[in-house]
Amino acid sequence: MKKTLLLLFVTAFAAVSAFAGKYPSISHDELKQAVADKSATIIDVNGSESYKAGRIPGAIDFGSVGRDLASVLPADKGALIVAYCGSPSCGAYARAAEAAVKLGYTNVKHYSGGISGWKEAGEPTEKG
Repeated sequence: MKKTLLLLFVTAFAAVSAFAGKYPSISHDELKQAVADKSATIIDVNGSESYKAGRIPGAIDFGSVGRDLASVLPADKGALIVAYCGSPSCGAYARAAEAAVKLGYTNVKHYSGGISGWKEAGEPTEKG
């Protein structure tokens, strides 16, 4: 039992570490301020159903924009772009981050808490 739990912990830690290194993280407080200031373009990669159920205010539904991501991103390639998914152990955010980088954006970050961390912190969500 202890070996199994240790293996699960190590596997989960490795997964989180692998996702955390590719793009810089933005802290919860930094994202909260960016939401308040409307100074970031936020991309939700949780799928359209999850997006409708509750998202970080102002977030874009990556599933809906798909190949038209460029049309919803700012003209300034140095603008802050933040991608997030479901939780710290989720790596789906990387699809949106990678798509933004391929479009030439240079300030792409990852909110590792995901929507679960946002909600757990008691932050408001948008629905619909």
